[in-house]
Amino acid sequence: MTTTITARPEGPGQARDKASLNATRLPSLTGMRIIAAGMVFFFHAAYENAFRSHTAGNVFFWIFGQGGWTGVGFFFVLSGFVLTWSARPTDTVRAFWRRRVCKIYPNHLVTYLAGLGLLVWAASPIGLGRALLNLFLLQAWSPSLATETSVNPVAWSLSCEALFYLCFPLLLRWITKIDERRLWWYAGGIVAVVLVMPLISMTLPQGPHVFFGPITQWQFWLVYVAPPVRLLDFGLGIILARIVRSGRWFNLGLLPSFGLLILGYLAPHVLPYSFCLVATTIIPVSFVICAGATADVRGTRSFLRTGTMVWLGDVSFAVYLWHREVLSNLHRLVGSARSWNTPEAVGMLLIAAAVTLLLSWALHDLVEIPVMKRWSKPRKKPAGAATPLEPVPLPATGAAGS
Repeated sequence: MTTTITARPEGPGQARDKASLNATRLPSLTGMRIIAAGMVFFFHAAYENAFRSHTAGNVFFWIFGQGGWTGVGFFFVLSGFVLTWSARPTDTVRAFWRRRVCKIYPNHLVTYLAGLGLLVWAASPIGLGRALLNLFLLQAWSPSLATETSVNPVAWSLSCEALFYLCFPLLLRWITKIDERRLWWYAGGIVAVVLVMPLISMTLPQGPHVFFGPITQWQFWLVYVAPPVRLLDFGLGIILARIVRSGRWFNLGLLPSFGLLILGYLAPHVLPYSFCLVATTIIPVSFVICAGATADVRGTRSFLRTGTMVWLGDVSFAVYLWHREVLSNLHRLVGSARSWNTPEAVGMLLIAAAVTLLLSWALHDLVEIPVMKRWSKPRKKPAGAATPLEPVPLPATGAAGS
């Protein structure tokens, strides 16, 4: 039995719902982005060993030690969801790719050059091959942890996103053809594959191990980094968008969805390490995204929709790209081996967060927005100008019945 997303009978609710289903903006999901970026920030902060007290450091790591894996998984599923939600039949493959390049590459290039300069300043070995792979967003295709995290360590996820964007037109065309009644079966199939990936990874070479957990580089790469594997998260997001649009979401609210996410977040403390990277949170992350989109369709009030949260969500991409550089280099600046008592350590992390936010604000306002306005769309051609190639349209992803 399915429940169609409809408004309450009173007032102009139904018209509001229809308008929301056709809207390209989902403010609750935008607000969630800064929460996910914050989780990744504090996850990496835990590895800076800022706390002199072992107890405080252990508590901090216990709270945020799952944040990076969960935050990145959220972004991957969200990417497929929002791109599908905003896709329109008048769009073209060429126009889509152009917008995606303008959206991510200028920000990547700025933070890449900054990271490269800081590595030169610190006299750290770089390696030309790794630097070039990072520059062209190919680093995630290597099982070497040193290659994946070269120059700007977090940019490996953009290497995955590049594959997502390349495949999106074809994936959307395929998934749009799926009968609505079978959407949940396909979603369940993707989740099942994600859940067995840790088991499959056990067949890979048993060394060398990564420094942060009981897992080999090969296992870590297959389960967490490999772009074709993380394409599963992205594809799941596409299907979930169709589920919500077709009215087949079972209307689990934001509060219980976040409750399930907390349970999934804590599960890694009792499960094998390889399962904590993606498997334990893939389902609750999906529920939170669907619940947030449904709340936006209905116009449900939420702190996620406030102006502050939406603005923070808008700059969250820049926050993600800057934060690792700020954390590691700020620590290096004051002494890479230093640690502080708990209040001072908290203060240092807040300073790092403030610096990250200021740099992100500048990157968003001075690079991301101007580039999108200037180059994400082709200039209007003079009347009568010929179009040399007929662009291929993206498939429609309308509301129920599409």
